[in-house]
Amino acid sequence: MKRAGAVPGLGFRLRGRRNGDSIDAVHHLAYVFERFPTFTQTFCVREVMELERQGIEPLIFSVRDTRDEVPRHFPEELYQRVHFLPEEKKLIEWVKVAKERNELPQQVVLSLRHWGERPDKMRLYEAAYIGRKMMEAGVAHSHSHFAGIGARVGWWLKYCYDFTFSFTGHANDIFVSAGVDVNLDRLMADADLVVTVSDYTAGDLKRRFPGAAGRVERVYNGLEIDRFRVERRTTQPPLLFGVGRLIEKKGWDDLITACSFLKQKGRAFRCVIAGEGPLEEELRAQIAQLGVGDCVELAGATRQERIIELLGETEIFVLPCVTEKDGGKDNLPTVLMEAMAARVPCVSTRLAGVPEMVAEGETGLLVDERKPADFALAVERLLDDPALRLRMGEAGLKRAQALFAKEVTTAQLARLLVSHGLVNHDAALAAGGGLGGAYARQRLKRAARLLRFKGLRHRRQPDWLE
Repeated sequence: MKRAGAVPGLGFRLRGRRNGDSIDAVHHLAYVFERFPTFTQTFCVREVMELERQGIEPLIFSVRDTRDEVPRHFPEELYQRVHFLPEEKKLIEWVKVAKERNELPQQVVLSLRHWGERPDKMRLYEAAYIGRKMMEAGVAHSHSHFAGIGARVGWWLKYCYDFTFSFTGHANDIFVSAGVDVNLDRLMADADLVVTVSDYTAGDLKRRFPGAAGRVERVYNGLEIDRFRVERRTTQPPLLFGVGRLIEKKGWDDLITACSFLKQKGRAFRCVIAGEGPLEEELRAQIAQLGVGDCVELAGATRQERIIELLGETEIFVLPCVTEKDGGKDNLPTVLMEAMAARVPCVSTRLAGVPEMVAEGETGLLVDERKPADFALAVERLLDDPALRLRMGEAGLKRAQALFAKEVTTAQLARLLVSHGLVNHDAALAAGGGLGGAYARQRLKRAARLLRFKGLRHRRQPDWLE
């Protein structure tokens, strides 16, 4: 089989469904996730569903099957729209049969041969499979979240099928090396668009990868604001609330230490940390050692409905993010957006994209990382000033509405995908979806890309693959 060219099909505003192994509707682009849907990445679900609401229909692939994952926050109809890949042995057999039938591009066959037993080979098998499904659907672009498995599959889709690909970089996926051949350097060099979720990381990527600077764009994660606009309820003692996995970069050990300082001063408060993770035993031991078990609670995994309920009772949202020993860190923690939408003032740290969310002195207070004494002072200042807490909470809601509403962020992403020539043309969207100018820029991008592809058709294997 000859290599597939990136020839765009026509897109229609139809909600696609899987039908066995075939695709029964035409889509605008593909989304390739490692796991979808999953309760740990609800922002991805919001983005996909808002794209659909705005008229862009993604063909959705998930490398891992999440249908047995608990808790299940999502409607059955969403799972039915996801094309879950076969498990590893069945996928390898599918590729073997397709190869014997001469149904795969030559680049897939050659790459499988040259790759040998090096790590991450499954990304090539996944790309072989997804590429065939994308061809059936008339889709020639894939987008992924995180510079991880999905993005690496996108890279192979480009190499083997001449499809375009883009990805959204978040935090540790772009801060910490993955230790694979198709690494961040290759993704940045070959992606047709790189989206990232803060101005901090956009600037960081542009500095580290100057050759890709013109393709890096910032789009904040989107939030369903109204879901978090709960009725405020005052409780005694006042509630300090934090949400996140029990891992180093969340800085929970600093929060527990800060709580011990507050207790030593005789302050009345209750601190609840919702989340689970590998540091649970270590944090429980710290709570016992510092004698704060009567005011600090590790609540474990908590359903979002309960989190929203607790936000309604929260006086101060606390998240003392830190840089991990290997350089990993939070970038734009969604939980801060959620607290702002619930009109809760935030105390956090000056780290990565956090200051883009928490406007210091306006929607909350920020301190330097790993300074629990300073963190305690910031919390104490807000405990002492109910009027300030109220003003910051109202300002936080307005900031969240302006910057992080899913309708705003998804529209920004849609314009970028269209203007970079990555979304199948749709006359209805161009006319009525506010994307006419973006489609005009798309035509110029695609003309340039077609000229470039002529030089790529018969390129040799890269040296690192031989």
